[in-house]
Amino acid sequence: MCRSKKSTDVVQPRSSNSSQVPKTSKSSKFSSSLSEPSSSTTSKTNNSILSSSYFDNNISNYSFSTQTSKNLSSIRDSLPENPHIYDFSDICSATNNFRSKRFSSSSASSSWLCNLQGKQVVVFQRKMRRSIELANLVHTLSVICKSHHTSLIKLLGVSLSGNYIYLVYEYVHGINLGDCLRNPKNPSFTILSSWISRMQIATDIAHGLDYIHHCSGLETSFIHNHIKITSILVAEGSLMAKLCHFGTAELCGEVLKQEGSPKTLGRSKSKVVKIEGTRGYMAPELQFTGLVTQKCDVYAFGVVILELLSGKEALKFLVDEETGGYERVSVIDTAKEAAAGGGAGVRRWIDRRLKDSFPVEAAGKMVLVALECCEEDPEKRPDMNKVAGQISKLYLESKNWADSIGLPSDISGSIAPR
Repeated sequence: MCRSKKSTDVVQPRSSNSSQVPKTSKSSKFSSSLSEPSSSTTSKTNNSILSSSYFDNNISNYSFSTQTSKNLSSIRDSLPENPHIYDFSDICSATNNFRSKRFSSSSASSSWLCNLQGKQVVVFQRKMRRSIELANLVHTLSVICKSHHTSLIKLLGVSLSGNYIYLVYEYVHGINLGDCLRNPKNPSFTILSSWISRMQIATDIAHGLDYIHHCSGLETSFIHNHIKITSILVAEGSLMAKLCHFGTAELCGEVLKQEGSPKTLGRSKSKVVKIEGTRGYMAPELQFTGLVTQKCDVYAFGVVILELLSGKEALKFLVDEETGGYERVSVIDTAKEAAAGGGAGVRRWIDRRLKDSFPVEAAGKMVLVALECCEEDPEKRPDMNKVAGQISKLYLESKNWADSIGLPSDISGSIAPR
């Protein structure tokens, strides 16, 4: 999962016919109506269903060898489990009653890296923005947990206690994209030192967000609402990008779907609307109305791409020595100036640590795609499906460029401190 100093092929899991006795807990009022997470007995039953009923109905008169059985077992182990609503006592036990060292912390959430039911996971604690009916929570959770994409950190389940929800995500070893680009201890170094590596990151993020918005095969769509440079994990070894916090917006009550209207951020009955977000990534309409839409995700995505290309922060304030005041510097404004300067302007603006080793034409097109995502008018921002296609095309152009001059296009590396 991502660590932030300031602050994750659709597979349908088989349902088990075995019955389980719900375990009640005084800690959580929700756990009494739900079954415990799958036990070893359930696992054996599921194995029996997979190995006998399923294959007997589909493959007749076929004998499995020992090797085939091992292969089936490995496939079975790779399938996602049914979504869990964990007992709160299990969360307390795994985090030593939340006294363990925090994995990350911000104004909106805290997280702990721990072992839960034999798995290494990251548990995020967030405050519920509004109450959600248990039936709706279970349905939303089941849809999110059934989704699967290589560019998403998988949600395993949740737990509830009071006004807080605890989201349990799989643990993936890596560091957030912000730390990859800006290492305060060694500013001149970045593991993403080639143009291809950055195009790979951009492609991964684009396809992950496109999947969230359209959820291929799930007949539904979601809003991420937490797109920023520190919410993107760069995995160790492969350097693939993965989006963190998928499902947080829906499960925490940040997004409300109403009949006959698009998903919007529900307002309280009071005249004061609390707007949560990160400076530099919040779309203008979100700051003005407090309404979150998929177009807000597109805006934040555009900002992340501009950071990726330039290595600069989304927004910073510099001291004006003449006036003593502060000057606001936005990566969007500097990118617009670079694009207006043509190829020469783009070359000067792109991260100097790439050492001018990139196709200027493709870089210019990437800047324009990102700026289109950052349009102030949400109606002028493209759909993520279109954006993912454009970036994939530019990634292929970049690979052809790298091959033509003999640069390696296979990306791997270590994210160990330097």
